[in-house]
Amino acid sequence: MYLLVRFTYSTMTNLFSKLAAIFDEEEDARTCKDISEESCKVVSGNFWLILFSQFFSKLADALASAKIVLPWLMTSIGAPVFLSGLLVPIRESGSLIPQLFIGGYIRSFALRKTFFVIGGVIQALSVLAMTWVVLNLSAMLGGLAIVGLLSVFSLARGLCSIASKDVLGKTIAKQDRGSLSGYAATAAGLIGMLVGLVLMLDIKLQDILPWLLLSAAIFWLISALFYQAIKEFKGETEGGSNGFLQALKSLRLLKDEITFRQFVLTRSLMMSSGLSAPYFIILAQSHQPADQYSNLGLFIVISGLASFVSAAVWGKLADHSSRWVILITAILVTLLCLAGSIISMLNLSDNTPWVMALFFVLAVTHQGVRLGRKTYLVNMAQGNQRTTYVAVSNTLIGFLLLVIGLVSAGLAYFSLAAVFAVFALSSASALYIGWNMAEV
Repeated sequence: MYLLVRFTYSTMTNLFSKLAAIFDEEEDARTCKDISEESCKVVSGNFWLILFSQFFSKLADALASAKIVLPWLMTSIGAPVFLSGLLVPIRESGSLIPQLFIGGYIRSFALRKTFFVIGGVIQALSVLAMTWVVLNLSAMLGGLAIVGLLSVFSLARGLCSIASKDVLGKTIAKQDRGSLSGYAATAAGLIGMLVGLVLMLDIKLQDILPWLLLSAAIFWLISALFYQAIKEFKGETEGGSNGFLQALKSLRLLKDEITFRQFVLTRSLMMSSGLSAPYFIILAQSHQPADQYSNLGLFIVISGLASFVSAAVWGKLADHSSRWVILITAILVTLLCLAGSIISMLNLSDNTPWVMALFFVLAVTHQGVRLGRKTYLVNMAQGNQRTTYVAVSNTLIGFLLLVIGLVSAGLAYFSLAAVFAVFALSSASALYIGWNMAEV
């Protein structure tokens, strides 16, 4: 019995550690040295405080998703498609770019949990303001307000990301970090899917979206409260750097190292896997009554389920060959976006089943894109080289997200089919360049 319990515990711990890598949406944008073991002090109770904090923050993310919930919200208030197309670029670049600029500054403080608390409160207030927008504004004005609030929200998220990585490294034993994130992400994912199932009950209440956002705001506040209670000791303040300046100093790598250049180009072109998601939501909503939310719930369930079932598959494939994961996902995204373009042009009276099927495969594929590029970068870099590679690639990606997101959003104002076609061309180009990348 004892051996059976030990085996079960070990198996579940490994599973949750792998799930942590799948559910963690944050990019590693820090450019600093690892925290030394001497600066880490594990305190009894910190594990549970961080676990509950991560649980509530991830649950809040699911209830105010920039890929699912916010596009649905924008369409429900009559905001232009152009503004909906800006949600993901702002959400991603807004949390990525600040990390490059201020990561070194935050690292200069011996205590860093306060930065997470501040960021969590700002996120809560931003989403709370979105709740007011849904109830009082509409069309262009409401859409602009949500985009502006999402910008503030994303900047605060970048602040939380920087602080959380260091606090986790300082206060939690190394062998428990993956399990902690895995437990929180899995529990939040399951609760998020339950929320989606409730929304599938043919709900037609006009106030369901404000309640989703209000719940998300409350959960971020609860997350910040748990984080404030963490017992953090003063740690080292050395090793931080300005990622943007480091990137500028290292841009020559793109010219001198062909493998790294091909990787950055491929990763840039594969942004279509994330940027296309809101347009599938808009496509599905185009033939649905404005007050119908059952399909919103189904999309939330699909997204969580896709991440959950694809974890082991992509993880095994990435361990075998991260290059082939990139190639396979490039093919899939190309085909999915071509299908989206065709469905948009056909203008079917009821396209929901087709779009949901495509969205499920896209959600599965996007997990592969993230795992493939992260694994390839880690395997490609040698020693401290990874810090430089991360700084250069994340700086370029951060700004390209804004540029490409703005262009695609403008194009969506005229034609959804054209946007999907551009994303398909982008992924096909990634396949062409990635085919010539070396195995690492």
